[in-house]
Formats: sequence, C-alpha cells, structure tokens
Amino acid sequence: MAEPAASIEEPLSPKKPAAAKPAPPKAAEPEDDIEMSFMEHLVELRKYLVRSVWGFIPGIIVAWLYREEILVFLAYPFVHAYAELHLGQAQLHFANPADLLVQYMLIALVVGGIIGSPWAFLQLWNFISPGLYRREKLMALPFVLMSTIFFVGGAFFGYAFVLPPAFTALLSFAGDLTGVGLRLEPTIMIDQYIEVALRLLIALGVTFEEPILIGFISYIGLVNWKQLLAFSRWWVVIASVVAAILTPTPDIATMMLVMVPLVVLYYLGIFFAYLVGPTPPSAAEIAAQKAREDE
Repeated sequence: MAEPAASIEEPLSPKKPAAAKPAPPKAAEPEDDIEMSFMEHLVELRKYLVRSVWGFIPGIIVAWLYREEILVFLAYPFVHAYAELHLGQAQLHFANPADLLVQYMLIALVVGGIIGSPWAFLQLWNFISPGLYRREKLMALPFVLMSTIFFVGGAFFGYAFVLPPAFTALLSFAGDLTGVGLRLEPTIMIDQYIEVALRLLIALGVTFEEPILIGFISYIGLVNWKQLLAFSRWWVVIASVVAAILTPTPDIATMMLVMVPLVVLYYLGIFFAYLVGPTPPSAAEIAAQKAREDE
C-alpha cells in the first residue's frame, strides 16, 4: 500500500508592513525660529531698546559740542523770512536764564537721535529678523539704508521747502499799520521757535518713512499692490488731514507743500510693493475662491 504523499507546506511569506502614510507637509517656518512667550518677547524688545539708547549717546555728545552751529542752522528759515520781509535783524528771545540751556539740551537730544537713527533702525531689524527667512534677512542693509535716507530726506524737505515759506507767511503780518502810526513787532521766543521747527522736522522725517513701511508690509504678504492702489483715493483724504496737522500755518499753499509729497510717497510705496510684494490673484482665482466660500 502506497504511503500517502507527504504534504508539503509552503512557507508563509512574511507579511509586508502597511505603508506608512506620508506625514503632512510641515508648515513653512523661518529658519532658526525659536518659540518664545509673550514675556520673553518683551525682554528681547527691552534689550534692543536699551541698545538703541546707547547708540544715541555718541551723536548727542557730538551735537552738544556743535550746539551753536546747529542753532544757527535751524534758525536760517527764520532769518531768511526776516530778510525777505525787510524786518531788520532777526532776534530770538528767552525769558528765563535757563531757557537757552534747555533749548541747547533739546537740540543735542534731537540731533543726536537723528545721527543715531541708523543704529536704531538696525536694532529694530535685529528684533524682527528672527521671525524671517534667511533670504528675507538679506534685506537688513537695504532696510537700514533706505530708512535712514527717507528720514533724513523728510527732515531736509521740511527745513528747505516748508519752514521758509511758513515763517515768511506768518511774519508778513508784522510791520507798520498804514495811516495809524502803529508798528507791529514780532517777539519770537527761542523755546517756541525750536519747538515748532524740531516738531515739524521730526514729523516729516517719520512720515517720509511711508514707502518703507508700505514696502515692508507688502513684502511679508499682508497686502499687494492692487489693494494699495484701490485704497489710494482714501489716502489722499488722510494725507490732507495729516498735512493740516503738521503745517504750522493755516494757509493752503504750505499745507499743499506737505500733502503732495505724502501722496507721491504713497505711490512710490505702491511701486515698492509691486517689486517685492505678492502677485495679486487673477480674476479666475478670485471667482473660484468666492464660489468655494458660497458652497
């Protein structure tokens, strides 16, 4: 009797492990990004603010050493207005013995701050740069350079084109009253003059940073150039209000001297946004997005 054939068991093939699901793509994050709490951000901000203050000290010392030359420079629009109106020798008065010292100190602080502004802009960039990509960090030098140029340019614009006509318009009311035998003499106090001059120069320096701010917020993707262009009609209204606040005289001509550059700088900011900002979505993309939202 034949033996039954031995059953041959085939070895079980090892079970292949299930293919792992691909991990969801990690959200793009800035290189070397470190998560920090709100308090840690405040500590970092305090550190850079302290560094900025230390950077102002050399400029303040230099400005104090040349305080008289700076005062003569600041007083030029006033002297020019006196000469143009034939009011005699220009004079600035001070009522208290300490007033002149206080104004010299104020001049040293403000001019020292302007000299140290590149260092302050660099510290601002160092504060925000940890949250940026490496390619974005390459913008540090252009950011500091352009910020400084526009700030100094705004201050110079106020000094050369706004203050002289403003003081000429204001002092034009002085002089002899016809047929009355009365002469109106201006008595300008030095603290009032320095306050008006420095406030205008600083305000125009800050407002001339407008294209840099617009280019930056567009560079990080908050707005695109088409959105800025659509908002431009409202910016004309805002610029007129800002110009009315900044100009020391109520006349329209001086206000226009400030308003027109603000509008031009806004369109320059739109050009910067066109160069470095995101590409606006097409009409088809906007329609598709609206259809998805309606579903």
